[in-house]
Amino acid sequence: MRVHVNGVRLFFETEGTKLRIADNSMQEVPTILLLHGGPGVDHSIYRPAFSALSDVAQIIYLDHRGNGRSDRGSKESWNLGQWADDVKAFCDALDIEKPIVYGASFGGMVAMAYATRHPTHPQALALVSTTAQATSHTAAKVAMFGRLGGREAGELAHRRFVLGDTSPEVLGAWLKVALPLYTRRGPQPGAMERVVLNRDATAWFNRVGGEGREFDMLADLPRIQCPTLILGGQLDPMLPIECQRDIANALSPNLVTYREFEDCGHGVIPDEPGEALPLLREFILKHTSPQSRGDASQETPHK
Repeated sequence: MRVHVNGVRLFFETEGTKLRIADNSMQEVPTILLLHGGPGVDHSIYRPAFSALSDVAQIIYLDHRGNGRSDRGSKESWNLGQWADDVKAFCDALDIEKPIVYGASFGGMVAMAYATRHPTHPQALALVSTTAQATSHTAAKVAMFGRLGGREAGELAHRRFVLGDTSPEVLGAWLKVALPLYTRRGPQPGAMERVVLNRDATAWFNRVGGEGREFDMLADLPRIQCPTLILGGQLDPMLPIECQRDIANALSPNLVTYREFEDCGHGVIPDEPGEALPLLREFILKHTSPQSRGDASQETPHK
C-alpha cells in the first residue's frame, strides 16, 4: 500500500487491526510504527520477527522515502529532517495518534529526529543499536570490526568510516565481508535477497560532507518528552554500545528504560529474540495502559 506524504508516495504494510473484538465492544490496541535501518534497504528486515507482537499491537512497516518500495524523491530530500517530518505526516495521513515508534540503527536516527522535532506526537520510543552523533566512537567501531572479522574487516571499516569511501567497490565488499559480522547469529537466510536495495541512498547519506558523516543530535535529545526504551549489544561493530550509553545519558532519567545485551551484536533482536521481544512487549503494554497516557513521570529507570 502507498500513501501520499510530503510530495512522495510512501510504501507501508500493516499487520493486525487497530480495533479488536472484546466481548460486546471493539477495543483499541496501540500502534507500533517500525522505522527500518539503512538507509538504502526496506522494512523486510523486521519480518517475520515482529509478527510476534501483533497480538498486543497493530504493526506498521514503513519504507522511508528513497528506500524500498517508496518513491525516491530528490536526493536533496534524503535527510533526517525530511525523513522525520515524513513520519509525522504519514501518521497524520492515516489518522494514527500517539504511535509507539521503533527505530533500529538508521531507523533510530530518524526516530530521534522525529521525536525532537515533534516531541508531543509519540506515545513512546524504542531506540535500538543507534547513535545520536555521526562520528561518535569511530575508533571503537573500527576496532570491533577488526576484532570480529580480522584485518580485512578492520581495514574495510577504516575505509568506510574514517576515509568516507562509499564507492560501489567498498559497498559491494561491505555486503560480503562486514555485513555477516553485524550479528552473532549471522544474517537470516534470504534476508538480503528479499530487500529492495537503493545503494544511492546509502552512498548519498554517507558521502564525504554528507549528513551521515556530520549530524549531531545529542544536544537536542532533552527535547524528547516520552518514555524511551534503549537497547544495545555489547558486541555491536556497526554502532558500538557506547553510542547507546550516550543516548541514555542525554535523556531525562525518568523517561529511560535501558538494557545492554552481553553476547549480542547489531539490532539486538536477531541475536536475542527470546529476551528482547518480551522486553519490548512489556514496554508497549506498560506505556499504552490508561494510567500511562499523558503521564510519563511514572517511568522507572532501568539501567
